[in-house]
Amino acid sequence: MHAFIRRYRMGTGSIDALMRKVNSQFANQLSAGGDAASDASVRVPAGIISYQAIATGDDTIITVTMFETEEACRRAERGATDIRLSLAEFQVEETHTFTGEVMLSRASEALLTPVVR
Repeated sequence: MHAFIRRYRMGTGSIDALMRKVNSQFANQLSAGGDAASDASVRVPAGIISYQAIATGDDTIITVTMFETEEACRRAERGATDIRLSLAEFQVEETHTFTGEVMLSRASEALLTPVVR
Protein backbone atom coordinates (compact mmCIF):
# COMPACT_ATOMS: atom_id res chain seq x y z
CA MET A 1 0.00 0.00 0.00
CA HIS A 2 1.26 3.48 -0.90
CA ALA A 3 0.07 7.00 -0.13
CA PHE A 4 0.17 10.54 -1.48
CA ILE A 5 -0.14 13.38 0.98
CA ARG A 6 -0.51 16.76 -0.64
CA ARG A 7 -0.95 20.29 0.61
CA TYR A 8 -2.78 22.83 -1.54
CA ARG A 9 -3.41 26.55 -1.31
CA MET A 10 -6.60 27.88 -2.83
CA GLY A 11 -6.34 31.27 -4.56
CA THR A 12 -10.03 32.14 -4.94
CA GLY A 13 -13.49 30.88 -3.99
CA SER A 14 -14.64 29.05 -0.89
CA ILE A 15 -13.40 25.79 0.58
CA ASP A 16 -17.02 24.53 0.63
CA ALA A 17 -17.47 25.21 -3.10
CA LEU A 18 -14.14 23.55 -3.87
CA MET A 19 -15.08 20.46 -1.83
CA ARG A 20 -18.45 20.20 -3.60
CA LYS A 21 -16.67 20.19 -6.94
CA VAL A 22 -14.02 17.70 -5.78
CA ASN A 23 -16.80 15.44 -4.52
CA SER A 24 -18.83 15.58 -7.72
CA GLN A 25 -15.88 15.28 -10.12
CA PHE A 26 -13.60 12.94 -8.21
CA ALA A 27 -14.56 11.48 -4.85
CA ASN A 28 -17.99 10.17 -5.91
CA GLN A 29 -16.24 7.92 -8.41
CA LEU A 30 -14.33 6.22 -5.59
CA SER A 31 -17.48 5.19 -3.73
CA ALA A 32 -18.85 3.52 -6.85
CA GLY A 33 -15.62 1.87 -7.94
CA GLY A 34 -15.09 4.43 -10.70
CA ASP A 35 -18.57 3.97 -12.17
CA ALA A 36 -20.50 6.74 -10.39
CA ALA A 37 -22.82 8.93 -12.40
CA SER A 38 -21.27 12.35 -11.90
CA ASP A 39 -20.28 15.45 -13.78
CA ALA A 40 -16.71 14.17 -13.82
CA SER A 41 -14.45 15.76 -16.37
CA VAL A 42 -11.64 13.39 -15.36
CA ARG A 43 -11.70 9.68 -14.60
CA VAL A 44 -10.31 8.34 -11.35
CA PRO A 45 -7.47 5.89 -12.00
CA ALA A 46 -7.82 2.33 -10.73
CA GLY A 47 -6.12 1.38 -7.48
CA ILE A 48 -7.23 4.19 -5.16
CA ILE A 49 -8.57 2.69 -1.94
CA SER A 50 -9.27 5.83 0.09
CA TYR A 51 -9.28 9.59 -0.17
CA GLN A 52 -9.61 12.28 2.48
CA ALA A 53 -9.55 16.07 2.05
CA ILE A 54 -8.89 18.10 5.20
CA ALA A 55 -9.47 21.86 5.48
CA THR A 56 -6.52 23.17 7.49
CA GLY A 57 -7.39 26.89 7.58
CA ASP A 58 -6.03 29.90 5.71
CA ASP A 59 -7.43 28.56 2.40
CA THR A 60 -5.29 25.44 2.60
CA ILE A 61 -6.25 21.80 2.19
CA ILE A 62 -4.37 18.58 2.81
CA THR A 63 -5.37 15.46 0.91
CA VAL A 64 -4.46 11.89 1.80
CA THR A 65 -4.88 9.32 -0.95
CA MET A 66 -4.17 5.64 -0.36
CA PHE A 67 -3.35 3.22 -3.18
CA GLU A 68 -3.30 -0.55 -3.49
CA THR A 69 0.17 -0.57 -5.09
CA GLU A 70 3.12 1.66 -5.88
CA GLU A 71 2.23 1.40 -9.58
CA ALA A 72 -1.31 2.68 -8.89
CA CYS A 73 0.26 5.58 -6.99
CA ARG A 74 2.46 6.43 -9.98
CA ARG A 75 -0.48 6.25 -12.41
CA ALA A 76 -2.47 8.61 -10.22
CA GLU A 77 0.27 11.23 -10.40
CA ARG A 78 -0.54 11.71 -14.07
CA GLY A 79 -4.27 11.96 -13.31
CA ALA A 80 -3.69 14.50 -10.54
CA THR A 81 -2.67 17.10 -13.11
CA ASP A 82 -6.01 16.67 -14.92
CA ILE A 83 -7.90 17.01 -11.64
CA ARG A 84 -6.06 20.23 -10.75
CA LEU A 85 -6.81 21.63 -14.22
CA SER A 86 -10.51 20.87 -13.71
CA LEU A 87 -10.35 23.00 -10.54
CA ALA A 88 -8.74 26.00 -12.28
CA GLU A 89 -11.54 28.36 -11.22
CA PHE A 90 -10.27 28.02 -7.62
CA GLN A 91 -6.61 28.71 -8.55
CA VAL A 92 -5.50 25.63 -6.62
CA GLU A 93 -1.73 25.45 -6.16
CA GLU A 94 0.04 22.34 -4.88
CA THR A 95 2.56 23.52 -2.28
CA HIS A 96 3.88 20.25 -0.80
CA THR A 97 3.81 16.60 -1.86
CA PHE A 98 4.83 13.52 0.06
CA THR A 99 4.63 9.95 -1.18
CA GLY A 100 5.68 6.67 0.30
CA GLU A 101 4.95 3.15 1.36
CA VAL A 102 2.37 2.78 4.12
CA MET A 103 4.13 1.02 6.96
CA LEU A 104 1.14 0.69 9.32
CA SER A 105 -2.56 1.05 8.66
CA ARG A 106 -5.64 0.45 10.80
CA ALA A 107 -9.17 1.73 10.35
CA SER A 108 -12.48 1.41 12.13
CA GLU A 109 -15.86 0.88 10.49
CA ALA A 110 -16.43 4.65 10.82
CA LEU A 111 -13.91 5.22 8.03
CA LEU A 112 -16.30 3.49 5.62
CA THR A 113 -18.99 6.11 6.19
CA PRO A 114 -18.61 8.87 3.56
CA VAL A 115 -18.22 12.39 4.92
CA VAL A 116 -19.49 15.20 2.72
CA ARG A 117 -19.73 18.60 4.33
